[in-house]
Amino acid sequence: MAALALSVCLPTASGATAAPRKADAQCWATHYGPQPPGALTADGELFDNNADTAATSVSRQPQLPFGTRVQVTDVGNGRSLVVRINDRGTFVQTPQEPKCLDLTDGAFGRLGGSLDPDAAHIVVTQQVLN
Repeated sequence: MAALALSVCLPTASGATAAPRKADAQCWATHYGPQPPGALTADGELFDNNADTAATSVSRQPQLPFGTRVQVTDVGNGRSLVVRINDRGTFVQTPQEPKCLDLTDGAFGRLGGSLDPDAAHIVVTQQVLN
């Protein structure tokens, strides 16, 4: 059994570069669910559960800088949208649970994910746009 190393790489003020502009392998996108009023994202924005924004896994390497735009496509239905990274998830991406993005409920629903009943995740591909 392989050991999982967890490291966090946050972008610096000088600007980190985003991942290559190629589609990643399939992974799971989940959604936030209810958040308390006034909740903030990791970049300091007021959380908007209807915005086209997302958190990336802290285990993702290289880490995506805040503001990175990512095209997310639901492989089950072909729906696609562009989200902006504004948060870091505390979830870990593993081979057993390949979670790559935590989408707002609005973005999750627009891709075709079911919030009621909660389908837990949708299988997506992602492509870094900037």
